[in-house]
Parts: sequence; structure tokens; C-alpha cells
Amino acid sequence: MAIVEMVMPKMGESIMEATVLAWLKKEGEKIDADESVLEVATDKVDTEVPSTHGGILKQIMAQEGQVVPVGQTIAIIETEEDIKHPLGLDDLPDDYEHPEDIGSREVSNLTGPTSNGLNHLFRPESQRFYSPLVKSIARQENISLEELEQLVGSGKKNRLTKKDILAYIAEKKSKEAAKIKEVISVADRPFIDEVDTRYTEWIGSGKDEIVEMDRMRKIIAERMVESKRISPHVTSFVEADVTGIVIWREKIKYEFEKRYDQKITFTPIFIEAVIKAIKDLPMINISVEGEKIIKKHQINIGMAVALSNFNLIVPVIHQADQYNLTGLCFKVNDLAYRAKNNQLKPEELSGGTYSVTNVGSFGNLMGTPIIMQPQAAILAFGAIVKKPSVIETPTGDVIGIRHKMFLSHSYDHRVIDGALGGSFIRKVADYLEDFNINREI
Repeated sequence: MAIVEMVMPKMGESIMEATVLAWLKKEGEKIDADESVLEVATDKVDTEVPSTHGGILKQIMAQEGQVVPVGQTIAIIETEEDIKHPLGLDDLPDDYEHPEDIGSREVSNLTGPTSNGLNHLFRPESQRFYSPLVKSIARQENISLEELEQLVGSGKKNRLTKKDILAYIAEKKSKEAAKIKEVISVADRPFIDEVDTRYTEWIGSGKDEIVEMDRMRKIIAERMVESKRISPHVTSFVEADVTGIVIWREKIKYEFEKRYDQKITFTPIFIEAVIKAIKDLPMINISVEGEKIIKKHQINIGMAVALSNFNLIVPVIHQADQYNLTGLCFKVNDLAYRAKNNQLKPEELSGGTYSVTNVGSFGNLMGTPIIMQPQAAILAFGAIVKKPSVIETPTGDVIGIRHKMFLSHSYDHRVIDGALGGSFIRKVADYLEDFNINREI
């Protein structure tokens, strides 16, 4: 017999703690290695944590609702494996804190004042558990504890989910807008056409609104500032003619959806071109550690996904060069869907070697993206627009309508000079322009 400590695993880059949502196993139950034992939440994802060893769940050391730092022991497993471990059940140190004491301490640390008086959300008076994400949204929207207590949750054990609270907020704002419309007389104030529900609170108060950053936004802000501090950014631009891609996608999109039950967007096509260009110019696929350049063997493409609350998350397609175009389409759709529904696994948010972002999805022509550290470059795809262009033909030049798109390539000038950075973006554009419009799916 051996005693093994199960610790809170690393949940991704820059995530130092997680909240225990629910234990899926009870003390005394038999568990297998890699079997899900508990569900935890961070500001980015809710995920299940698998057991590191098979055996008996001897003791649970982190209670539901408790915030646990990465690396802290959360359970004791008794296993038949011959594993030596420095800490047995009878060898707990003198300063060991009982899980209930730790839970009380964690709760008390969260009862500091907040700008909107929601500190009581975290007090023991409320017997209901709220995840960090739900708390953050409640703070932003000035939703009181009394309101939250009245909401019916759709999660496990009636837990209130992100979907539940967002639906409540939408309904609440709709009702507030309706009330304002009732009291505003268009005859008395003819300059008012229609009340915009987005500004309902501003119309009512006449004051500016102070919005506290949620934890995810704070992390994004820190990373962006750190990236600009670390890397001297240079951005190169190229305009690509993607008419062939537009024609091909239009031709096959319905058949593709019928065959695979998936929509084919431009993003996987763009990513495929990036992968080909990385293979041609592998010194783009690097990271920097001090004075050393780490040339990456794997091509792991991070793809920026905008969330409904305008935060940004970058899931990673690991070993992206191993997928064909159909496989990339499936992977892009899956990661984008689960990112927007807070269903990503921690490992899907780390390990990227090169990143892309599609600013064209917001109607932007181009951008100057910020590098995801410790990567060395990132590529932005702009909106595809129709433009009059000079077309070379065997009988002379003619003017025609073409589909054009700007590519914006930001790179770390410490290790990537203009020759390489500019050549890479030109290579991506060449692959896009040379796309085979007779390609089979």
C-alpha cells in the first residue's frame, strides 16, 4: 500500500488557482487512474480533474466552493502501487490545517468591500455556490445577492451557470427599456426616436458608469502590457487576392455542410496557408528565452476567439500540420464553439507556437495584433472586400472586380527582422492566391 497526494493541477498559463465546484467521487470509493474525480472552475474554463493514480479516495482535503492554489493537495489516495511519498495520513505536519478551516479562511479572504456592495455574495450567509465567472458578471451588472438567490440554475445541483445569468440580464434590461418607453412622451420630446436598450442605465442615471475589470480582463491587460514591454513589435502588411478561395468556398459550402454537418469558414483555409508558410520558413515558429532562440518542432496554431462579453481567449490547435483542410475545419469549429461556451480544457489554452486572429470578422480591414508571449509572431486576417483591380491577361491588362484582403504580420524585432517577417507574410499571401479552385473536399 502507498499513500499518494493528489494536487490541484496547472489549469493553463497564468492561472494560479481554481475553485472546487463539485466532487464526483466520495471518500472511501474506488477510483481508477485518469478517472474524473472532481469538477473545478477558473475564470476561463470549467473542467473535470482526473485522478493521477488508481486506488481508494481516502480523504478529501478541499471542499466544494473552496479556492485552491495550483500545486496544493486536494485529496489523499491509497493505492496498491509501490509509490513512495513523503506524506502519509499519519505523518501530517503540526501546522496542517483541516480542510474546513482552510475553506473558512478562503471565504473570509473574499469578503473585502467591492464598488457595488456585492461583498456579501461571498459570505457564508449564502448557502448557494457561485462560480468565479458568475460572481464577476454579477459585479459588472450590479446584480444583488437577493436577485441571484431567486434565479433557477441549469447546472449540476441547480448551480447557476453563465448562460443562466446572461439570460436573466437580457430579460432584465428588456423590461427596464419597456418601462422607460412608457414614461417618455415622444410628443413632448420629439427629438427622441427610440430608446436604445444598451444605454438604459445611462438614460436613467445621467452619470458615467464605472465598470470594474473582471479577472479575465485583468489577465488580458497584464499580458498585453507585458508583451509590448518584452517584444519590440514590427508590423508588415500585404494585400492578397483571394478571389479563387471565395469562389471555391461558395461552390462547395453547401455540399460540405451536407456531407460533414459542419460549416466551412475562411479561417481553416487561412490557417492551412500559414502552416505551409511555417514549413517553408521555420524560423518564424520560435520562442525566446533570455538570449536563446527556441526553434519549435511542433506547429501549434493559436486562434483568437472573441467571447460574448468582448473578452478574448486563444485556444490552440496542437500539431496543426497533421490535419488536412477538412480536419482543420472540424477543429476550428469545435474550439470556437467550446471557447464561447466556456467548455475548453486547460491544455487547449497552452502550448501555442504561432497565433492568428481574424479581425475581418468584425469588418476591420487590417490591424496590428499583439504577440502572444513567448511566441515571436502573430498574423491578422482582415475583411474580404471587392475591389477594382488590374488583371493581366495574354492579350493585355484589363480592369476587373476581385476579392482582396489585407494581412497584418506583427513580429518580435529582437529575433525576426523585416526580411524574414516580410517574406513570411508574402509567402502566406502567395499560398492564398495560388489556391486550387478545382480542389476536391
